[in-house]
Amino acid sequence: MGMVNGDTPGGGVALPDGQGPLSYRVDAAQGPVRLRYIAPPAHLTSYIGSLYLFTVSADRFADFTRADVPQLRFMLEGGGDYYFHDGSVAATPEVCLLGPTMGATRFQLDRPSRVLGLSLLPAGWLALHGGDASEMADRLCDMGARGEVYRTLLERLRAMGEDAETMAALCWGELERLIRPPRQAVLNLLTAVDGWLMGEGSPRVEVLAEETGLSQRQLARLTNRYYGASPKLLARKYRALRCSAKIALDGESWQQLCDEGGFYDQSHFIREIKHFIGLTPLQLQTEPSAVAQLTLLRRSLGGDVAVLNRLS
Repeated sequence: MGMVNGDTPGGGVALPDGQGPLSYRVDAAQGPVRLRYIAPPAHLTSYIGSLYLFTVSADRFADFTRADVPQLRFMLEGGGDYYFHDGSVAATPEVCLLGPTMGATRFQLDRPSRVLGLSLLPAGWLALHGGDASEMADRLCDMGARGEVYRTLLERLRAMGEDAETMAALCWGELERLIRPPRQAVLNLLTAVDGWLMGEGSPRVEVLAEETGLSQRQLARLTNRYYGASPKLLARKYRALRCSAKIALDGESWQQLCDEGGFYDQSHFIREIKHFIGLTPLQLQTEPSAVAQLTLLRRSLGGDVAVLNRLS
């Protein structure tokens, strides 16, 4: 199921949009879902993972999104609800800031919908929200209620129709005005944590403590604030994300990944993938949902995107 000659899993196509290799339009192989990704300009890659335009033409649609970084989403059309892994349910506001998710999140749309979203890396969360990410984990808030700038941006985006490139350019310009860079010491820590999460198959907290010179208690306080969870939970989350990409995109054997990834046994592996992805390893391998397929394609964004964006 790996990508060959631009093909996506299930028969969709990832096409350069004429603006370089970082922008793709991705069409689902089956069903009413369309998803297009656009990578941020180089000076925003520390803050934004990607911009995406998500379109569903069905009258009703439901699927899972995997555990993820925070998302800023503008409901251009439509609406629906989020069902978080802890059982809580929330209706999406027109300008929705979704905190970091620590389990697969089910969503349900009650009419045809278009959503423009941005994946926020930890520095982007700090720059645009500034609060403790753990207090917003698996929760959302109405950014339209936080300031006129977001409501105005929503109306301007709605007036642009289907022109994703123009929408992206508008977002980049507005975000540049809103972002206040974190202190260099914070950026250095985020770089170290990102590299740790992406550098080991099963990240060990002891390694991060040695690399940063911080105690495990200090690391827990800081990663909760910036990433929304403790290092141990983050390690589990990104281990599952990495394995799911290898199963769905690279066609690797989930049984072999189980043996190599530090899981207790196959039952543990299946539970972890199901919790963080919303699908079992076998479902990822043989019948991934349209959203699961297309979300994994963010890994295709190359160039200077931040290291964490390979899986976020």
